[in-house]
Amino acid sequence: VGKIVYQAAAKNLTPVTLELGGKSPAIVTSNANLNVAAKRIVWGKFLNAGQTCIAPDYILADQLIKNELLSKIKEYIEKFDYSPKSENFTRIVNRKHFDRLLKLIDPEKIYYGGHTDPEKLYIQPCVLDQVSFDDPVMQEEIFGPILPVISYPNFDQAIRWVNEIDKPLSAYIFTENSFEKNKFLKEISFGGGCINDTLMQITNENLPFGGVGNSGLGSYHGKFGFESFSHRKSVIERAIWGEPNLKYPPYTDTKRKLIEKLL
Repeated sequence: VGKIVYQAAAKNLTPVTLELGGKSPAIVTSNANLNVAAKRIVWGKFLNAGQTCIAPDYILADQLIKNELLSKIKEYIEKFDYSPKSENFTRIVNRKHFDRLLKLIDPEKIYYGGHTDPEKLYIQPCVLDQVSFDDPVMQEEIFGPILPVISYPNFDQAIRWVNEIDKPLSAYIFTENSFEKNKFLKEISFGGGCINDTLMQITNENLPFGGVGNSGLGSYHGKFGFESFSHRKSVIERAIWGEPNLKYPPYTDTKRKLIEKLL
């Protein structure tokens, strides 16, 4: 859709700001507080049933802590109560979107959840384990309550995997290790994100919000939005007196030397 809008705008040289999407990762390292990571990922992922453009799309978890993280994720899903009768959990926006999401769920890889009610467009928060990058759920932005979890052998590999996918609108990392934080910030290109949280970058009006590459173009929020949709018009008003004669011809050697000194 973004490319269609951009092409239409190009016909009239109309500037645009595009906030798109992508597969936003949540990296959980062995140096993370797993209780905090699970709690904040579950909240960020299943808010509005995952139908937010900056929701964590999938988890990359260190293989040493993946099982413990999964257990805590299950614990918080149940604690937050996303059951069919709960007022804390919304429904899928329409039947077309509902059917698309069902095709992304591999029953053999369900770790938790996945119950559905087609009449009410309800999909229970679904956590997938043993997922690979070749699975259908990893081929497109999910935009729904499905959370794939992929384990990684080392932090360098996690960074490489993220960079093999189109640049995401958001990226998140959970770690208390300064080296991992800096490597995440320096080596991954993404629109915006959080360290040890999800979604909260959008709440600060002093921070620009926007994507990079296929996840968006330009940014807005607060003064950045005003600047994005404004044109900086440059104007000089000169007095009609006291004008130096240097800028007018003929350009003598004396004038050239003076101009060179001024420049």
